[in-house]
Amino acid sequence: MNQPVDQQTGTENTVRAAGDALPFPEPVVLTPEQRAYMARRAGKGIVRTLVAQALMALLAIAVSAWVSGANAAASALIGAAAYFVPNALFALRLLLGLMGGGNAGALSFFWGEAFKLGFAVLTLALVAWANTGWLVWPALLLGLLCVLKGYVLLLVFRKLP
Repeated sequence: MNQPVDQQTGTENTVRAAGDALPFPEPVVLTPEQRAYMARRAGKGIVRTLVAQALMALLAIAVSAWVSGANAAASALIGAAAYFVPNALFALRLLLGLMGGGNAGALSFFWGEAFKLGFAVLTLALVAWANTGWLVWPALLLGLLCVLKGYVLLLVFRKLP
């Protein structure tokens, strides 16, 4: 048992000097058919997500109308639109990029997410500032929450991209 660990286990380890570079694997090169397949699959996932969010928004609006009437339904619509509209615009931008064959970078995702968050916060701030007497805040928040959690519908039906 006085042997080095490498000899005890029968494996070979190479000792690297501090300045040695680690070997990097070769980059993956996709064929045009593989790229097209991946773009189609990603596009389907984006569309599914938007459809699920729209269905959840309609559910929130219907439940709000059934429980509390037209003002609550309008409030739920405003809450759902606060996130669905910028998300749909960002998804459209991604879909156009996929169809054009372009690659999406990390910076474009950052700005897209910042746009969605900023639009939602601005919409909620404008609604609070307007201070209408008919606004039903729980319904508004229900509409926002349902759209934010629209992917749960995809999880339930095992259609998550």
